[in-house]
Amino acid sequence: MNERMTWEEAIAEVTGPDGRYPITEAEIRGQKYRVFANTPPNLRFLWGLAGTRGDDAFLVYEDERWSWAQVSARIAALGHALVERYGVEKGDRVAIAMRNYPEYIVSFAAITSVGAIAVCLNAWWTREEMGYGLEDCGAKLLIADPEREERARPSLERLGIRGIAVRPESDIPGFDAWDDAVVEGAALPDVAIDPDDDAMILYTSGTTGHPKGAVSTHRAILSALLSFACRTAVNRLVQPSREEQEARYPTSFILTVPLFHVTGLVAVSISAYAAGNKLVMMYKWNPERALELIERERVTQFVGVPTMSWDLLESPDFERRDTSSLLSVGGGGAPAPPELVQRIDKGFRRGRPGIGYGMTETNAYGPGNAGDDYLRKPRSAGRTVPTMQIRVTDQDGNEVPTGEIGEIWFRSPTLIRGYWNKPEATAETIVDGWLRSGDLGRLDDEGFVFVEDRAKDMVLRAGENVYCAEVEAAIYEHPAVYEAAVFGMPHERMGEEVACALVPKPGQSVDASELQAFLKARIAAFKVPSIVEVYGDSLPRNASGKILKRSIRDELVARREG
Repeated sequence: MNERMTWEEAIAEVTGPDGRYPITEAEIRGQKYRVFANTPPNLRFLWGLAGTRGDDAFLVYEDERWSWAQVSARIAALGHALVERYGVEKGDRVAIAMRNYPEYIVSFAAITSVGAIAVCLNAWWTREEMGYGLEDCGAKLLIADPEREERARPSLERLGIRGIAVRPESDIPGFDAWDDAVVEGAALPDVAIDPDDDAMILYTSGTTGHPKGAVSTHRAILSALLSFACRTAVNRLVQPSREEQEARYPTSFILTVPLFHVTGLVAVSISAYAAGNKLVMMYKWNPERALELIERERVTQFVGVPTMSWDLLESPDFERRDTSSLLSVGGGGAPAPPELVQRIDKGFRRGRPGIGYGMTETNAYGPGNAGDDYLRKPRSAGRTVPTMQIRVTDQDGNEVPTGEIGEIWFRSPTLIRGYWNKPEATAETIVDGWLRSGDLGRLDDEGFVFVEDRAKDMVLRAGENVYCAEVEAAIYEHPAVYEAAVFGMPHERMGEEVACALVPKPGQSVDASELQAFLKARIAAFKVPSIVEVYGDSLPRNASGKILKRSIRDELVARREG
């Protein structure tokens, strides 16, 4: 076994001039960034690699196995149809709304291969939310499964958007069936794509009640892929025992989170594609099914939100399933309790715990912590490779000393270029090439990041961002609500659950179950408060009139624990 390197030695080995991932400097939108010297020119170049990998399986979905050659042919066929049949031009937006089917990955690849922008709509959105996204991005075409098509139909008719139906059970008016549109044998049209052309829009919940479309370029996505790969190479030198373990089975991933999330799309699916690794897709999350697939397909990498790791460990099938192929059990989307970190390390025969702290705005890349380092510092999100710089600042944007708490800022070629048609929001979030995370934290003397709190008014429910202002706006639509406050309450399995405190209008009453039913017609189900506290008087406020959410939350926590 090779001698263990320090983090600094491994970084120098991997990112130096003779390393596998050499780093140089480049100007992006007028700012200097540290970038990988061998970054591919665009995603089209990346997708072209599939055709060289033959008949081995890339995608495994239920009883289906899609080979690299089949995926390559279908990317070319759909790309041809987008241009020749639907008139999609460079820069046009093509929306995707479906559950995790293999067609999702083919659609994303084909859209970005012809210079269009893939808009990944939240599959849990209501009809109204779906309509907002389609209109906001100005979609020219929608590729959707029947359930999402039904929700989008009123907006499609109003906006004049055509569609391609994935796995339809019958004809859908205004939609062509996938098998009719994607005729294999067609060649991918030639399109010139610049590294800094727009490639993708992912919607992230907005504090004003409307989601924002985070726009990523080809370079940003590719930089994230190389950053993940670089960190893996560094970790192998810092913890060389993993290198021996990985020779047992070929690297493979199981996709447990939605493809409209940056984690599922970039960190798992496109990363697996780029590395030539098999990707096992689930119809929906189910821990027993996940354990069955891990055993059957000899999955080596599990990436999900911490609740999913809990689910695996607590499953009645855990002890009888063979999970010895797993080398990494981790993810992100929410902090993992230190108890869970220990349980993963002891519960899986070979799998080590890991976590990543990334955002939609960083294309999922950020600090990462794994293995021995994670056990040593279980509350830390970890460190980054040198293409990402981190600083912690005070309220005026001045860097604070090591160990002090402030707002975490990121600088990296993985950053989004901004929010779609929202220059004010872009200017507020990206300052002189630095991204303001909105999270409060600190750096220690080894460069480990510790996230202490969130400056943004947000609840992290099982990896889903729920912005309180959006939920409050929906609650205030109820005719009997006088005032309301939404906040997060600690939850053992989900990290946080959504809670609200409200005061009814004089002479009126609000029933919790009736309010929840009211909200489900207006916002996605995961945003609906599971805890509803009705106050008879006004909610507590400070001198400036701001509702004291922390006081309400602490009171409820104390009441529950008492």
